[in-house]
This record gives sequence, structure tokens and C-alpha cells, in this order.
Amino acid sequence: MKKLISLGLLAITPMLAPVAAQAQINAQPGFYLGASGGGAWFIGSNANASTWTGWAVGGKAGYDFVGPRVELEVGYGQIPTSANVPGSAINGKVGQLNAMVNLLYDFMPTSVITPYVGAGVGIAFIDSNSSLGSTQFAYQAILGVAYNIDESLRFMIEGRYMGTTSPSVNTPFGNVSWSNNNLMALAGVTYKFASAPPPPAPPPPAVAPPSYMVFFDWDRSNLSVQALNTIKQAAQAYQQKGNARITATGHTDTTGSEQYNMALSLRRANAVKDALVREGVPATAISVVGRGMQGLLVQTGPNVREPQNRRVEILIQ
Repeated sequence: MKKLISLGLLAITPMLAPVAAQAQINAQPGFYLGASGGGAWFIGSNANASTWTGWAVGGKAGYDFVGPRVELEVGYGQIPTSANVPGSAINGKVGQLNAMVNLLYDFMPTSVITPYVGAGVGIAFIDSNSSLGSTQFAYQAILGVAYNIDESLRFMIEGRYMGTTSPSVNTPFGNVSWSNNNLMALAGVTYKFASAPPPPAPPPPAVAPPSYMVFFDWDRSNLSVQALNTIKQAAQAYQQKGNARITATGHTDTTGSEQYNMALSLRRANAVKDALVREGVPATAISVVGRGMQGLLVQTGPNVREPQNRRVEILIQ
């Protein structure tokens, strides 16, 4: 008399073909739940009974460390048998309820295709005259391959061997025991409650090119001592940069006409250019721009003598 047991919580594996990983997936550890089902077969022989293909279903909960996994699973299976013994639990089938603790290892766990192996131990309750059934020590070996659909969802197929210590049942013909070994082919899914991956690091802040400001007296384009010191600093920054360009942009306040102020802003910008050349900056590396009353640093109305608007901005790029 034969008995098929199985809980099987994952699935049978065809050939484990190492498939290279694509983009990383399933990269976060976390708890998971799963379910599986498939076919089950008794292996061995018994002169008094024959068996056929049975079925097995199960569920599990575990924790994925991204590589190693540990899980608790519970399953139930039945195998049809030719034995039909009145007054016993053997009525054309043998059923088994399992509770197992499994340790598994995923190869290439962050790949789309993930082969894995595992082993488990636990207890099995096999058809018997008692209400719970014949309680036996159970053990199993697992070989499977998983398809990681996304960070949480996984589909698996696997093959399992499960054995137990020898169960027995009382019949009108005496106590009958048998060697209980089974193979299972299972397919299943798991869902992992993984934490969201950390957001990408923000891009580094844009670094503004170095700039300097030179200020002027009202209606003047001559350079003060302070202005000459600022220009010297700009020339040194240019020399440290090596290959660079300098733009000198002149501005005025809002007193005077637009035409006059445009010419004044150009005179101021050219005065700064000449001072930069004296400090060793090639004239070909300097561009001069006059903006007149446009681009006020301090917004004012017309005819306002605002010192900060009378300036040349030196930009090094």
C-alpha cells in the first residue's frame, strides 16, 4: 500500500540552465507569502496495491535574505491507490498533511531567471485510524527555477523528493506499514513585501562659473583701487583655469538717455578688458558687452543714481 504525501510549495524544475541576469530585480530583502500545487507520485513497490498520479497543494510564509531563504510551509496531498480496506482510513486513496521548515538558496537572486535548491524537515500526518493520522518525521529535497516578474512577484516551477518514516494503519487483516517516498512536480507563486528601494541620489548642484563685479562712480568709466584689485583676482582665476573665456558686461544706472548709457556701459567694459590684459589675460580671450540700463542689479525707477547698477560683471567660463 502506498501513500503519497506532499505539501509542496514551489515547483518542479526542469533543467537548471544558468541564465545571465538582466537588470537587477528582487534586490530587496523581505517577508513573502506563497502558494503552489501540482502532481505527486508514490515511488517504490508494494505487492498488495498499485498507485496512480495524485495531487498536492500548499502554502508558505518565509523571509528572503536575497540569496538565502527560510520558510514555513503547510501542504496536503493525496495519491489514488487500488487498496480499499473497509474499517480503515485506506479507501482507494492515501492522504498526507505536512508542516515543514525549509532552507533554500537562490543562485543569481537578482536575475530575472533564478535557479535554487533547498531542503526541509518537519512532520507529516498520514492516513491512519486515529483522528490526526499516523504522525511521522518528514524530510524533503527541492530543486527549482524561479522567474522574477518584478520586485515582489515571483513564479516558480520545481521538483521535490519527500520521504517520511514508515507509517502504518490497522486493518481487519492486521497492522499494515509501508515505506513512504514520493516525488512531486509543482508550480507556484510568491509575493514579497519588500521595502521600496531608496530614491536615487539627487544630481549634484550646478556649479556657477566664477564671476566678479567692478563698480564705478556716477558717469565715470575710470577704475578705482578696489576695482583694480577685483580685476587682479579675476585674472588669477582665469590663469588657474587654463583654457577659458572671459565676458565683461557693462551696466549703468537709470540716469541719462538710453543711447548715452549704452556707450557708457561699453566704455566701462572696455576699461575692465584693458586692465585684464595688463594682468596677463590675452585680449583674444575677452569678450566685451554693453547693456546700458538693462539688467539692473537693484530695480529702480528712472533717473535714480544707484551705485550697484553702475558696474561691470566679469564672467569666467
